[in-house]
Amino acid sequence: MSIEKYDLVVLGSGPAGFSAAMRAIDFNKSVCIIEASHLGGAGIMNGALTSKAMWELSRDFSIASSVMRGYRASGLNVDYNKVQQTILQAAKQKQLQMLSQIETYSQPSVTCGNITLKYGWGKFIDSHTVEVISNDKIEQVKGDNFIIATGSRPRPMPDVEIDNERIIDSEGIMGLKEFPERMIIIGSGIIGCEYATIFSNYSQTEVHLLDRQHKVIPYEDDDLSSFVGRNLESNGVIIHHTANLRTIRKRPDFLEVVLDYQDGHSTVLEVDVAIVAIGRIPNLDNIGLENVGINTTNRGYLDINEVCATDNFQSCNIFAAGDVSGHAQLYSVAELQGRYIVEALYGNSEYPLDYSNMATLMFFKPEVAAVGLNEKACQKRGIPYKVATYSNSLVNRAIAMRATDGFVKIIVSDDGKDTILGMRAAGPQASTLITSIAYQITQHGTLKDIRQNVHPHPSISEGIQECLRVFEGKSIYKPKAFPDLIKLETWKPEEV
Repeated sequence: MSIEKYDLVVLGSGPAGFSAAMRAIDFNKSVCIIEASHLGGAGIMNGALTSKAMWELSRDFSIASSVMRGYRASGLNVDYNKVQQTILQAAKQKQLQMLSQIETYSQPSVTCGNITLKYGWGKFIDSHTVEVISNDKIEQVKGDNFIIATGSRPRPMPDVEIDNERIIDSEGIMGLKEFPERMIIIGSGIIGCEYATIFSNYSQTEVHLLDRQHKVIPYEDDDLSSFVGRNLESNGVIIHHTANLRTIRKRPDFLEVVLDYQDGHSTVLEVDVAIVAIGRIPNLDNIGLENVGINTTNRGYLDINEVCATDNFQSCNIFAAGDVSGHAQLYSVAELQGRYIVEALYGNSEYPLDYSNMATLMFFKPEVAAVGLNEKACQKRGIPYKVATYSNSLVNRAIAMRATDGFVKIIVSDDGKDTILGMRAAGPQASTLITSIAYQITQHGTLKDIRQNVHPHPSISEGIQECLRVFEGKSIYKPKAFPDLIKLETWKPEEV
């Protein structure tokens, strides 16, 4: 059996693996990508792209069906199968773009590297050999260096069997044939709240959301959690706070869901579909880690160092990127790590990996974005801070858009340096607003560094400008006149 040899072998074609492979082309390297399922991984199919495409379509439908803007659309209806087709078209478009680039660089060249795509399950035989198992053959490939970028999958729930028909996880949503009449979503984190938003936007489904805590998105500050929860409820979602799932009983025509509440009472619900959305776990099973002496952490992830190398002296040529690395499970983190590994291997890394400016986007109604520290994190670390909040209802562009539900919240250090620590934004264009503050966090920016920036008018970003002016008492609209819309607070460890 002939064995192919490559400079770099990548397990997984998601954002980490694909970005690493494409960066290796720039260094004139030969690359083999091994993919066990869909090209692009969960970043494309059954994950980021498909769920966001579904959110965009649901938002458009929600706006079109609104009667609060002076017009009313007639004859508005929605077909779930056609929605699915549109979502699949979006995923296929991106997959074909990826495949087109792979084919473009599939032939050896003296001016750039080349890429080979192999479909199958990759398993380490030793630190320089991977076995690729597909339906029709088994082959081996060798590599000088390897990147484990196998991504993650939905976390299973004890005693709840995913049947992909009535009890599903996020990977089973595209398998639904129609809008369920009644649904319960188990889990009130980002994934759960996003799907609660999507299905409630269509107004075709009675949506229940199980929240084990007192507030959804419990790791965020109470003001943001309350904002998200309040808007979910106004969108028609029924939130069951402080509830635990006891059991799901399958009846011929429905699911019987038993919830136990913190105060001791129980509730029985009838639903048609249950979605389990309690997080994700890394895909590290059966890839031969034991053959190269790599162990997982107590949380089930790979332990990597500052250059994403696995913490193992036997296999110092094996790296890890993306969801398997134990860092935030974000597309941007995966892509950054994948590129960084290749640059560390074949080039000169100009800067160390920095996760402090990795923004999180939450596709709710309205959208929410977060970057850096929140108040809970600052208090946990004992960091004195000042926090200003400025409502979108004072921002001219938001008023013109008739989309004033939202705010900008910025946190700076209260140590005389006024270092930008974090930001939370809710409302239209929140995903774009977060970028400017993310950059300031990377550059260790301060109020002094950014207060002279002038934002265009009318723009949503003027909310950032005014929020920053609040710290210095220079905002055009004053907290005294609008105490519910503009706030400035401070916190110091000794005040606790």
